[in-house]
Amino acid sequence: MTRFCELLGTDFDGEPTDDVDDVIFGAFDDPAHRDRVPGLTALMNDPAVPESERFLACLALTTWGEQAGYEAVIRAAADPKRSPWYETLIDRKFSVDSTFTQLAEAASDKDLAEEKGTLPLRTEALRALVRIADTEYFEGKLGELFDCAVLVELIDDIREVVERGVRSLEAGERHLFDLPTQLVDLATAVAMADGRLGAGLAESVLNVAPSRRALLHAVAVVHRAKGVEGQRFAAYLVAAGGEEVRSRVREALGE
Repeated sequence: MTRFCELLGTDFDGEPTDDVDDVIFGAFDDPAHRDRVPGLTALMNDPAVPESERFLACLALTTWGEQAGYEAVIRAAADPKRSPWYETLIDRKFSVDSTFTQLAEAASDKDLAEEKGTLPLRTEALRALVRIADTEYFEGKLGELFDCAVLVELIDDIREVVERGVRSLEAGERHLFDLPTQLVDLATAVAMADGRLGAGLAESVLNVAPSRRALLHAVAVVHRAKGVEGQRFAAYLVAAGGEEVRSRVREALGE
């Protein structure tokens, strides 16, 4: 049996499984997962191991709130295209790397990080991922991954990456995925903690690239930015969007 099969191809009852997710998510109910951390760390850092197995080891460690996982995410985000597992997963829609999407989802769960005292490192891993959101693809997930406590820590980073992305759009730079919508997703996340800023960031993107998809995603700001800011942004979307957008805005306002 290979190291990979022992660590991620065997459940915590000792039974073989073809579904790695059974092992990764089974850890939430079984403290025995801690016994596999040293082996997974060694597997993840072994250049002789297939890239896909190293990635899954990182995914497990990150999901489990382990220091080694978060540190690997930070290293990968520092030089994305040179990460060991870059493009081992490819998005079907845009044919670009989707490993960072999976790592962001793994880092978004805080239960085990809270238990293990690694929440500050989790925040830094999420910060590192946010900082590459104008160049790497996250499959429309960035609006849903952050809890309010983390958002407060990351707001300046999100503002910076959205502004950088807007400048790139204004310059007409080519992107292999839907960057405007991804930037809007970040703005909708911010709206949970700061409605005014979230609406302003979304508007800055839409002023440059008002695509149907980006406008539809921006409706989430109306749900999250309460009071005057939500109303003002709703009016902006109604003026900028077509009937589908207007219908979604009315639903968001409960009309």
